[in-house]
Parts: sequence; C-alpha cells; structure tokens
Amino acid sequence: MFPLVFQQAQTVSIPGSGLTPLFQELVNNAVAFYPTFYIWVRTAISDAAAISIPLSVFFVIGIIYCVEGLKRVRAKEVVKHDLKVEPAFEDVPAGKGDQDLTARWNKVTTAINSENQNDWKQAILDADTMLLDVLSGLGYQGDGVGEKLKRVQPGEFKSIDDAWEAHKVRNQIAHEGAFQLTHHEANQTIQRYRRVFEEFYYI
Repeated sequence: MFPLVFQQAQTVSIPGSGLTPLFQELVNNAVAFYPTFYIWVRTAISDAAAISIPLSVFFVIGIIYCVEGLKRVRAKEVVKHDLKVEPAFEDVPAGKGDQDLTARWNKVTTAINSENQNDWKQAILDADTMLLDVLSGLGYQGDGVGEKLKRVQPGEFKSIDDAWEAHKVRNQIAHEGAFQLTHHEANQTIQRYRRVFEEFYYI
C-alpha cells in the first residue's frame, strides 16, 4: 500500500551516483509531491463514486419512465390501427345480402349504364363509398379505404387485388380533374367492386 500522508518532505540522495544538484533537487521535489498527488487522486475517486450513485438512480428511473411511456403509445396505436377485429360477414347468410347496400348497388349499376361519363364517375365514387362501409363492417380499422385495405392479412380477402385496382380508379376520379374515363374502363372498375361485395355476400 502507498503511504496515505507524509509528515515531512524527505530528501533522497544516491551516494556515488554523481547526480548534479539540479537533478537531485528534481528527485527531492517528486518525493515531496507524491503524498499530495495521492491524496488528490483518492479524493477525486471518492467524489466521483459519491456522484455516480444518484446519477445512476436518476438514469434508471428515466429509462423506466420512457419504457412505460412507449408501452402506452403502442397500446393507443393498437386501439386505433388494429387489424381486422371481427369477421362480420360470417353472420350474413349466403344469398341474402344487405338490403341497404343492395339498393345502393342498384343505383350504381343504373348510373354505369348511362351514356354520360359523369354518371360513370359518380357510380364509381358511390361504389367506393360502399366499399368503405363493407370494410368497416368487416372490422378493418383505419381512415379511408386505402388504410383499411392495408390491414388485410394474406388469405382473408380473395378479391383484395380487385379492391385495390378499383380504389385506384376512384382516386384518379377524385383527385384528377381532367381524368378521362372510357365506358369500358368504368365497367371493368364496377365489376371489380362487384366481386368484392359478392365475396362477402353483401349484394
């Protein structure tokens, strides 16, 4: 063990070494400085240890708080954006359909048979609104048709590609003022909506 305190600075001489007086003085100063340096280092270590304990407790509490906050945020996200909750279509007997949606669908098919392009566009917009209601009835969460379709898991929805393609045409109609729609494309789009609604017995 190193000595804790020196009572008096000691002089070290090396007989027969031939050291110059200047070098001999440097050696003596180093010997005299050592106790002070040792005490300073020991004090610094003690102070660092005393500070590290409350800092460690502070950081541990901070980590726990952040983890719990993250859990709460994720729980809220699950509530808002959870996947399909309940397959509501299982309670709808095949061939019976939904009377309200069937009536709305009849208006869509009437409009699509018009000679007016604006009627075709309105038919597609109305069909997409029906798709939104169907997805909500199936339990899919999200804002709008696109968000709900993203929640569909593989194997749950055979006509998912038809739903996406039909919705893309709807977006072109809604967001592109100069979008030109042919009657053939309009009929194809309506048939895609039909396949979705028929898969879940809504029409």
